[in-house]
Amino acid sequence: MVATPQPAYAKTPDGTHIAYLVMGDGPVDLVYAFGYQSCIDADGDVPFHAAFRERLASSFRLILFDRRGTGLSDRTGLEGPGALELGMDDMLAVMDASGTQRPLVFGVSDGTLLASLFAASHPDRVSGLILWGLYARGAASPDYPFGDGDADWERDVADRERVWGSAEYAEREMRTVAPNTRMDGRTLELVARMFRAAASPGSVLASYRILQDSDIRSVLPAIQVPTIVLDSGDVPDIDETRFCAAMIPGATFIAVPGEDALPFWNAADQVVDEIRTFSAKIRHEEEVLERVLTTVLFTDIVGSTDRARELGDRAWKDTLERHHAVVRAMLGRYRGTEVDTAGDGFFATFDGPARAVRCAEAIGEALKPLDLQIRAGVHTGEVETIDGKVGGIGVVIGARIGALAGASEVLVSSTVKDLTAGSGLVFVDAGERSLKGVGEPWRVYRVAGP
Repeated sequence: MVATPQPAYAKTPDGTHIAYLVMGDGPVDLVYAFGYQSCIDADGDVPFHAAFRERLASSFRLILFDRRGTGLSDRTGLEGPGALELGMDDMLAVMDASGTQRPLVFGVSDGTLLASLFAASHPDRVSGLILWGLYARGAASPDYPFGDGDADWERDVADRERVWGSAEYAEREMRTVAPNTRMDGRTLELVARMFRAAASPGSVLASYRILQDSDIRSVLPAIQVPTIVLDSGDVPDIDETRFCAAMIPGATFIAVPGEDALPFWNAADQVVDEIRTFSAKIRHEEEVLERVLTTVLFTDIVGSTDRARELGDRAWKDTLERHHAVVRAMLGRYRGTEVDTAGDGFFATFDGPARAVRCAEAIGEALKPLDLQIRAGVHTGEVETIDGKVGGIGVVIGARIGALAGASEVLVSSTVKDLTAGSGLVFVDAGERSLKGVGEPWRVYRVAGP
């Protein structure tokens, strides 16, 4: 039997306890900000909420939370003009507690305000931003021709206070956000219970005052992270969503077919597909951008097996330790970075090919008193950093060239020869060689001096 994920608590700097829930174990973390009226416990009992959460958790490591003043979190902190900013402390606390560093952040409806503010303020903690039903200001104004006027807000707030958490409110709300989806009485009962669990009438009024006074128009142009904005194509506020999306530099707007105001019903599959595609694009782009032009050096001792047999285990261990000390000293002198050591071989990177070649020569000379000979290979090309490890075709080429070298020989690729023109290094053409795992033959050169 699979254990049901259990809510946990994160603590903000001001001591507020924020409830969060982790679902799924996908390769990418997704923090989901649903807005003010949420309860991570009761939401999971509502069929359409549960189904949408499961869809997301099937592809991502999904992190849900209740903002302060709502749901399972401490019921304080919704008062005052800084409540929206305090939501960023809530998110940071949850991210740190759940062990996520740069997740995707998914904001829905009211959650787009917090998600946008967080991404603009903490671009180092967000890999990508997904916004459903984005809006930038609560109340209408002469320069923002969307939203409701003050009188409409007052009427709406008073009405919500009167019917909050009732079956009447649940039915009316569902008819508004999902006009083409019929819900049975049991589902509406669960929806009403969800609203009651999410907030009390007083906290609902406080959260709606926050939304009424909110204005993040100056925030949207400051968002630097990759962003997609989605909404149903036939909802009345589609123009507002499109208008706000255009304020985010480089954001992509996607209109999903339908009239649902939230992505839980007919739009659910496409929304999850769009997030998956967006995530894959970001990961590919980051991998490409992590590729840098680097010089790699590979060395290893020639005839090490025979020499170890000749010296015996203890003497060979001492010799190997002295070999390692020599190599590391030369890497330090020529500003190389040790990447890996396996047995008697070293893999290092350099920021310039001439320095790598001279380091290889210096290692060979410094090992003569130990009666050791090395082979070495040098190549300059694009390498990738994946999960903190250096790799890519450039590394493969360097390793293969090193394996071709003979005793006391340094072989380099044609790229290294071309890049070191004018350095005083002398090379002898060693011909074209087939490199295992590399498609085309590569011309290699032997270092001949000075």
